[in-house]
Amino acid sequence: MKTIIKDLRTAAGLTQQQLANRVRVTVRTINSIERGEYNPSLVLAYKIAQVFHTTVEENYERIRVIYEQIAPFKQRRAGALSGGMKQKLALSCALIHRPDVLFLDEPTTGVDPVSRSEFWDMLDRLKRQGITILVSTPYMDEASRCDRIALVRSGECLSIDTPVGIRTSFDRRLYAVRCASMYKLLGDLREFPDTNSCFAFGDAHHLTLRRDGEDVMRRLQEYLKGKGYADVSIERLEPSVEDCFMAL
Repeated sequence: MKTIIKDLRTAAGLTQQQLANRVRVTVRTINSIERGEYNPSLVLAYKIAQVFHTTVEENYERIRVIYEQIAPFKQRRAGALSGGMKQKLALSCALIHRPDVLFLDEPTTGVDPVSRSEFWDMLDRLKRQGITILVSTPYMDEASRCDRIALVRSGECLSIDTPVGIRTSFDRRLYAVRCASMYKLLGDLREFPDTNSCFAFGDAHHLTLRRDGEDVMRRLQEYLKGKGYADVSIERLEPSVEDCFMAL
């Protein structure tokens, strides 16, 4: 909490005493909201606005679309909100002082798919208002909605490009392979001599081969037939950002 207070003081341009005068109630409020003791919409946003010398009313148009989704639950304590609603509340609080840059650390982790989509629609609207948004996310479909993507693994940046640039950098043909016995199929595909990579991906296995051509595909089909598969389908598909990440 001391680190949070220091960062708030720096961002707001306040002396330590000035911040103490403004945030004393805010800090208690944040702790109480984490325990679910306060109405989310009527406390946290107003207190954070005070830190930055502004009010909710002054910047209401910026958060109106988000706030209206929270409003039906305004009598519910923050601790009882769903994951999606908590994130919308947090986004409202982050926007209340009209920032130029917004940093979001995995904002939709643990949030249901519908709320995830709604949250990113909100981010799209904020981007059109001129706010620069830096987001970390484990979901590659979300990353694909960004203007630029940095693919990071174990703290190392592997690639930075636009979504289109990342997808076009994929230098092998990609195939989706399906059959009734998907678990067994995965192991057999990985044992095929010409397999480069094979990963389970939704309802299919995504396969790349060391070499391409009709001869390799014929040998693959003969190999799978020899393993007892009679219902295998193999189709070519365009790589996604996640396919590109797996290939790095």
